[in-house]
Amino acid sequence: MIKKYQFGSPFNTEAVAALPKNTPCFNDDFKIPYGNLSSVKNEDKSETLSFTLPLLPEDRIFGLGETTGGINKRGHIYRSWCTDDPNHTEEKEALYGAHNFILVHSPKKDTAFALFIDFPGLVTWDPGVTKSDLLTITVSGTDADFYFFEPDSKNKSTDSETLISLVRSFRKMIGKSYVPPLWALGYMQSRWGYGTEKDLDRVYENHRKLGIPLDAIFLDIDYMEDFKDFTVNSRNFQDFPKCVKKMADKNIHIVPIIDAGIKADNKFSIDREGIEKDFFCRKKDGSLLAAGVWPGLSHFTDFMNPEAREWFGSKYKILTDAGIDGFWNDMNEPAFFYSEDGIKKAYSKISSLIGDQNPNVYKTWDIKNEVLNVQNSMEDYKSFVHKVPAKLAGKLGESEKDGYAFVSHEKIHNLYGCNMTRAAGEWFEKNIRDKKILLISRASYIGMHRLSGIWTGDNSAWWGHVKLLVKQLPSLSMCGFLYTGCDLGGFGGQTNRELLMRFLSIGIFTPLMRNHSALGTREQEVYQFENPEDFAALIKFRYRLLPYLWNLLNDCAENSRLYFTALALAYPQDKIAAGTEDQLMLGDDLMIAPVCEPNAQGRTVYLPEDMILLSFSKGKGLDSGKPERAELSKGLHYVDSPLGTVQLFLKKGRRLALAESAMNTASLDMKNLTVLD
Repeated sequence: MIKKYQFGSPFNTEAVAALPKNTPCFNDDFKIPYGNLSSVKNEDKSETLSFTLPLLPEDRIFGLGETTGGINKRGHIYRSWCTDDPNHTEEKEALYGAHNFILVHSPKKDTAFALFIDFPGLVTWDPGVTKSDLLTITVSGTDADFYFFEPDSKNKSTDSETLISLVRSFRKMIGKSYVPPLWALGYMQSRWGYGTEKDLDRVYENHRKLGIPLDAIFLDIDYMEDFKDFTVNSRNFQDFPKCVKKMADKNIHIVPIIDAGIKADNKFSIDREGIEKDFFCRKKDGSLLAAGVWPGLSHFTDFMNPEAREWFGSKYKILTDAGIDGFWNDMNEPAFFYSEDGIKKAYSKISSLIGDQNPNVYKTWDIKNEVLNVQNSMEDYKSFVHKVPAKLAGKLGESEKDGYAFVSHEKIHNLYGCNMTRAAGEWFEKNIRDKKILLISRASYIGMHRLSGIWTGDNSAWWGHVKLLVKQLPSLSMCGFLYTGCDLGGFGGQTNRELLMRFLSIGIFTPLMRNHSALGTREQEVYQFENPEDFAALIKFRYRLLPYLWNLLNDCAENSRLYFTALALAYPQDKIAAGTEDQLMLGDDLMIAPVCEPNAQGRTVYLPEDMILLSFSKGKGLDSGKPERAELSKGLHYVDSPLGTVQLFLKKGRRLALAESAMNTASLDMKNLTVLD
């Protein structure tokens, strides 16, 4: 059952696709079904909504999508605030997505409920940090929609079916998840630095000659002319459509990046057009917002304006006409390296200290912080406004004119990247009907999952980020983001053979399987390492799994099911399972237990029920044939897992169908399968 509580006059984020008929709706009624909700007046005279809920030691909190922290969210503060931060260390409170959905399970009380807070600004989640026995959620405003999801009155027990039904109710309400074309589940290679046709040829040839499957090559900002969106460097790609077709004839898809900022240059036709049509964001004084990103000073499309959104979406045609059928949207939190105003302020601060021959430590810290705070500054976010249809703006709208109102950016910050990707996705749906387009985004909000997948941003070549991926996956599934994955091997830092192989051993199961790395790091294409045939075998196993993964992805999207499920939701009455955060259910049939530690030849695995261990290695099921099989009883087991092997745990009575491996999805036989049980 869903109950909607509306406070004030909220901004309509359009995250909710369809609220079930006869849903009880309450306006400004603070007598909510769980916890306590109040309006708080703060010292700075602002007003916020505060939700508090007492917690027992056994209570568990799940959800929030893309975050740091564990599967159980207790003990860490989170902020829903789309943030460009490449250093995903444990203390970070915000990443690129804002996914305001949680599930609270109290085993001792035998109660559970879920909550979605539809609010486009900052939301802070404090699950037992300030006070260990209290969940506190702070909404930075008083105009918001709260949706409570309760178990069916006929079945109040908190078994797995009941808990997952709460998630499914939420998922049905927010709409069907995006499913990409089949080729987007193939293995994909990317690197910041691919900037010429020769780079593409080299990557393809190295994969082909070593028998490593490949379906797509991504292009980062280097393919552009001076980092300008919707342009191609003609010196490096003399005939880009011909290059794209050449790769397509080899069943390789080219996937270019598109950034949020449009280079501010009156010689650049797209910038001129955006200014002429008044489609760029303006500051509160009426001047154009200009902030620096890769091209230097840039203008930013006002994606909250439907006309501007349609205009920006139409620009993808420049590349789809060249044969491109996949894109990744980036820098769309939005990320600002600096603004004109921010630079002036920093210069002024530093200049004031010139001549001080002996500045104290606090002054030097001020200089450092002033420079660091130029990037993604809250002052910049507060300085500009969006032109929004008045019917959506709610109480946040100001200066209504001709059916539009103006809303300060920081109040709806979390919708910017979502609506950039919406611009592309809606244009594709309307204008390209003969094929599906791959689309992923870095920034996101609930609702964007209907049009796009996401990747988890600038992770690093750290073992901790292998673990982090495992913990993010079930939370993302809960929030509707099914087509997702991380930069395998790590985007930043220096990977090594073992770490990349363990990353790939998890990436085999994520719908998005992309190796991506940053400029200046070690080249980490799998053929750069010794014994590349070991990597080839792992990637070939991905293609063997594709019939299962493809069917699972479509089923989960169509029926609001979970692609990855935490053991705590699948086996909530099992205390050991509930505390296990490095194993996941893959669909209903399989459990995975990846190795997340260096120098490990195996690991301890907990089986919450009797299962069949399928152990895949080279020559034994990984690249061909059948795996080794063993029946294991419920409980703890040490399972050998040498580098280059994969272990799957199959529920008894279930089946796993495998294809013969292929060099790409175009040549994959999805019908003649080997069935394991």
